[in-house]
Amino acid sequence: MEHGDKHITVVDENGNEQLCEVLFTFESEDFGKSYVFYYPIGAEYDDEEETEIHVSAFIPGEGEEEGELQPIETEEEWDMIEEVWNTFCAEQEEGDEE
Repeated sequence: MEHGDKHITVVDENGNEQLCEVLFTFESEDFGKSYVFYYPIGAEYDDEEETEIHVSAFIPGEGEEEGELQPIETEEEWDMIEEVWNTFCAEQEEGDEE
């Protein structure tokens, strides 16, 4: 995966592939990582309804290499991610009001 990709394929623990839509990516200088928010294709993102949003750290691929998703490992990362998500949601609500 690269910054700016619109779709990613996620492989679950059973080896099943799921095509997902990228909602947005961001980088954290504090943790030295990039993160991606995404949701399964078919479960269209709608801020009015519950959509299961996933988040992972990722290492961008180089050249033709695929990037690699990684789990969030610390409570501090989750706190930072929650803050970014809340900011994103607030910006979406402001955009809807205009």
